[in-house]
Amino acid sequence: MNQSELQTRAASVEFRSVSKRYGTEVTAVDNVSLHIEAGELVTLLGPSGCGKTTTLRMIAGLEMASAGQILIGGRDVTQLPATDRDVSMVFQSYALFPHMTVLENVCYGLQASGKSKKASVERAEYGLDLIGLKGYGSRLPSELSGGQQQRVAVARALVLEPQVLLFDEPLSNLDAKLRRQVRDDIREIQQRLQLTVVYVTHDQEEALAVSDRIIVMKNAMIAQVGTPRELYEQPASEFVADFIGEANIIDAEISDVTDGVATVHVGNFILSLDARGLSAGRAKVAVRPNRIILQSGDEADGRSMPGVIDKATYVGDRIEYKVRTGSGVLFCTSEATDHQWQGDAEVRVRFDDNGPVLLENRA
Repeated sequence: MNQSELQTRAASVEFRSVSKRYGTEVTAVDNVSLHIEAGELVTLLGPSGCGKTTTLRMIAGLEMASAGQILIGGRDVTQLPATDRDVSMVFQSYALFPHMTVLENVCYGLQASGKSKKASVERAEYGLDLIGLKGYGSRLPSELSGGQQQRVAVARALVLEPQVLLFDEPLSNLDAKLRRQVRDDIREIQQRLQLTVVYVTHDQEEALAVSDRIIVMKNAMIAQVGTPRELYEQPASEFVADFIGEANIIDAEISDVTDGVATVHVGNFILSLDARGLSAGRAKVAVRPNRIILQSGDEADGRSMPGVIDKATYVGDRIEYKVRTGSGVLFCTSEATDHQWQGDAEVRVRFDDNGPVLLENRA
């Protein structure tokens, strides 16, 4: 391997009952325990103020934990300052030096860590080549697009060969099309180099696109951890169901649970669903908009209920409907754009076989 090439030194990250308090009034992170495997990209996802950025900053050593332990690669770093932790951070603002060239920006951390100018330049040029900016080294940041500036910030972090690479809302300053491109670049580099990445965002689509696993946070605590598919298809609570995509939350009643299968009454439907640890009683069911099927017809067939189109909106690749039913107003989508029901049209509503899921949290 060429000396300029990047070495993979990915390490695990572990929180053991970590809290962060500011004075006696504010708890930013409350008794959080988590484990991120080496070489894994995990996203901290949640609304503003949920504690995700504070969690990231505690990994970096930019905030010190008030309680608990933080381990990187099995080493306790709880009390270590940022300079003694083998991590690099890519900030929302890019934090490039405007008076330095692109190459000088990427070299900066290398030279600050004691590498010679020659070795730093070789490594920086390799880093720029890796992120698709070969030949851009002599330019100033102001001469680059927002997406290119973000790539320079990534290269500057990568060339330090950190055990853990941290991203704090890295795409928030980019337009929608560029966000998709840069997030794909980040994911491709992470997988190719097998980096440990902790990624913070409030954008659920971004989280679903880049993550091996997602940690959903709410009110300074972890609400649920899982793969993108697990969180989308098996949300544990109304909050997660509604935050990861969109969901219809419908009141239901569990009449019986046998061998882990619940008999669930939802309006006119009787469904057999995974009980998810629940017992008989009131419950809630989540159904994704694309798992609700609209049909023509006036006769009940035992698998559908009557509904009336309240609103239909054409949005290009699908039609969005609001449908009045005996279980409330349901939001559903259809990719059958060649046909559109109009307002007040009578339809039959049924659920896809893999549509409804019981929410574990009854609250």
